[in-house]
Amino acid sequence: MNLNENNQEFDKDSFIDRHGNKKNHTSAYYKRVKQLQRRSIAAGIGAVVLIAAVGIFMIRGLIFGGSTVDAAEKTKNVEKVSSEPISIETDEGKIVKEEKEEEPEGPFFKGYEPYEDENTQTTDTTYVNSKYSVLVDLDTGHVEAERNADEVISPASMTKILTVLVAADHLKDESSLDDKVTISTNMTDYPYVNDCSTAGFQIGEEVTVRDLFYGTILPSGGDAAMGLAYYTTGTTDMADFVQLMNEKVEELGLSDTAHFQNPIGIYDENNHCTVKDMAMILKAAMENEFVQEVMSTHIYVTTKTPQHPDGLTISNLFLRRIEDKDSHGTVIAAKTGFVVQSRNCAASYGKSDDGKNYICVTGNAHSAWRAIYDHVAIYDQYTGTNKGTISPDVPLNTDY
Repeated sequence: MNLNENNQEFDKDSFIDRHGNKKNHTSAYYKRVKQLQRRSIAAGIGAVVLIAAVGIFMIRGLIFGGSTVDAAEKTKNVEKVSSEPISIETDEGKIVKEEKEEEPEGPFFKGYEPYEDENTQTTDTTYVNSKYSVLVDLDTGHVEAERNADEVISPASMTKILTVLVAADHLKDESSLDDKVTISTNMTDYPYVNDCSTAGFQIGEEVTVRDLFYGTILPSGGDAAMGLAYYTTGTTDMADFVQLMNEKVEELGLSDTAHFQNPIGIYDENNHCTVKDMAMILKAAMENEFVQEVMSTHIYVTTKTPQHPDGLTISNLFLRRIEDKDSHGTVIAAKTGFVVQSRNCAASYGKSDDGKNYICVTGNAHSAWRAIYDHVAIYDQYTGTNKGTISPDVPLNTDY
């Protein structure tokens, strides 16, 4: 006789199912129950193994997280998450849960943390005058060359790269680019009293949002930047837009050294970043198709208005001046800047003649032309099929 824990007799060859029916252990139902039990045990063991593996990986990351070699390997050994559907069997049938499809990867390395290693070179000052510089390989995240790249500077009008990126992020849709904005004194006075460059829009002129984007980048227009800021937030309080700028900086993981105080780049001790920070802001900008289009445009004509019947013809002087220089590739997009505190600055995105993507950012060159030649020299020396050679057209760092 078999007794259970309550000293009650039970039949070891049968059991009562959940509906109160007596079942034999050899029945298909019992086999099904045992099968599900075994699967549950297997799933539990699998979960324990997975948790243990994740724990080991996290501990390893804490111990070796500072290794630049590990950082390099991260970009090469990212395992793809399976997108195959998962099947789950229950008493009621089979449920198929579709996994979310992976988003396609962009053309650049993931994230905004470039890394340095023993192969990172110090920018050669024979042909480079800028005190601050960085060249980042966008395909791998490797810093090819740098000089004082982690020192905080005033980014001047390179700030406007962040301005157009934030404004683009907050567009409702593509049709918003055709919205009309009336230029007001709120948009023109602030850049005027701070002696900023402007796109040339007049008070009362109705221009498109698209015009404001191009006007912010090509001629580095402070009036256009303020117009974008006010359009984006729907207010005339600059602080509202500045908040969005700093939220974007935090999103990119740059807030330890980067902080912005205005959308133009006017000098302020609270408007600062490193050239490496600016390189990552430009990377984010190049990942936005419309912003890359704006920053890659050499010449643009604004919408015709009564104030400007033929529109305003504006241009990106950096791109126009560098386009015929030998940089071992093509400089695709760029933005310059100037304030007394960090003199002539520039940020550019280029593709080398061997198909690789790079971003170069420099600061504190002694002239606008010198900033251009500094970019030519850096691309020449550290990129392309003839890496290590300098074009005879590149002047020494004391020239221009």
